[in-house]
Amino acid sequence: MTPHRSRPSRLLAAAVLLALLQAAPLFASEPAGPIHQLRIYGIFDETRQAFHDRFRDHAARIMARHGFHIVSMWESRGEDGKPRFVYLLQWRDEATMREGWAAFMADAEWARIKRETAREHGRFVDGIEEHVLQPTDYSPQASFSPK
Repeated sequence: MTPHRSRPSRLLAAAVLLALLQAAPLFASEPAGPIHQLRIYGIFDETRQAFHDRFRDHAARIMARHGFHIVSMWESRGEDGKPRFVYLLQWRDEATMREGWAAFMADAEWARIKRETAREHGRFVDGIEEHVLQPTDYSPQASFSPK
């Protein structure tokens, strides 16, 4: 014999479930919505072109395979006059960002390309600066639709 719930207890259970679902964002450890990651690489004048070739021809392609969404890339000069490569990534959330980076760093093709280009050209990067950017509650956030 199957126990039957009374209509009031089913309504109460539904109300509790609805309240929990609505409160879930309050308990989230990370903000909902997209975040950005700003990365700044110090690069060397001597290997600058080889760095750009490797990033354009290999890194960007492999990053895309692991869910990276590159918003834009720039080159600048630091106060010391040395070249910098700057790029902005957009991620669904911090967990997705961590998973994407772990997958990229473990990628066998990327490891092989780094070894080969380092053997041919030497060091490309002289330090990395990284900033994870969380939107403020008043930020005019563009819509996010990852591929």
